[in-house]
Amino acid sequence: MTQPLALVLYERLLPGSRLVNVLQDLKYRVQTIADAALLVECAEQVKPMLVLADLESPRDNVCDAIGRLKKNGATQHIPVIAFGAENGSVLETAAKSAGVTLVVGESALLNHLPQVLEQALQLE
Repeated sequence: MTQPLALVLYERLLPGSRLVNVLQDLKYRVQTIADAALLVECAEQVKPMLVLADLESPRDNVCDAIGRLKKNGATQHIPVIAFGAENGSVLETAAKSAGVTLVVGESALLNHLPQVLEQALQLE
């Protein structure tokens, strides 16, 4: 059986690399990208089961990239879990407007990843 593929968009090393390790422990294949501008193109090519995106980027507007992903006919079906250091932030509101499936604080994501994945995949 093929392992499911998760596409992870992150620039911040600590939460991103920890997330990749936990996903691999859960038997996911993981493709990472650091440039939000490449999100749609990469998702079209690798066809992930889901996308996990760090909302906190010093150089890119991740919410805009998620919006493009959700408007693209080939990728709009992909569940997106967005995470960041703060809950209830302006980024969270923008992420929800962009079409994110679920927004989670990074500590909750790392501590409860199996439950978060299950919830995001059931919503779709």
